[in-house]
Amino acid sequence: MLTSGPRHPLTTTTGPHTPYRCWATAYPLHAVSSIPLSAHTATSPRLALRWLRDRTRDITDQLDPPYAQPGRHWLTDEAEHERALAYLAAGTAYQLTLHDEECHYVLVVHPPEDAR
Repeated sequence: MLTSGPRHPLTTTTGPHTPYRCWATAYPLHAVSSIPLSAHTATSPRLALRWLRDRTRDITDQLDPPYAQPGRHWLTDEAEHERALAYLAAGTAYQLTLHDEECHYVLVVHPPEDAR
């Protein structure tokens, strides 16, 4: 499932080096809390997208084939990658959600406040 988040500031720091915040979290279906998988900061939308591709590949490689298919499709969807870059450049967060029978994996890239 691909979604974009609403425009709202994640940080109050502004300037040319304000990072794009990236994170991946697992949400087990029968657990009380989430499991942080990865966090990263990137200095550009393209570097944030690179991180998103790498983490998507990592998660997809660990899923059974039927559950890995949406992630594999996303990894080869250049039009969707361009759409993600456009969202980030416009100051809108981008989210990718993968799942299997026991867990949802949510990957998010959030642009800096000054990206708008």
